[in-house]
Amino acid sequence: MSSPRLNYLIDILMVVSFIITAFTGAVIFFFLPSGVRQGGYQEFLGVVKGTWTTWHNWAGIIMITLVLFHLILHLNWIVCMTSSLFKKGGDKDGKQKRNL
Repeated sequence: MSSPRLNYLIDILMVVSFIITAFTGAVIFFFLPSGVRQGGYQEFLGVVKGTWTTWHNWAGIIMITLVLFHLILHLNWIVCMTSSLFKKGGDKDGKQKRNL
């Protein structure tokens, strides 16, 4: 698979896992309060809190893994940009700038 296609696939999967993580996190935070209800399970949309938490955790792990792959794919760009930002008084070619 070519690098642009791989990058696109990783980015799309990263967005999907982010959306799942954000949605399940919001459900857990706003609709499933902490603590144990007496006499029953906490549910939202017919799904128990433990399942929401499992989906949230796995989507987060997948997102972290995809972010690491994304950073590895862009490592050369990151190194080049970092080095160009910290060069003192030079332009792109490494020559000193002259004050005219």
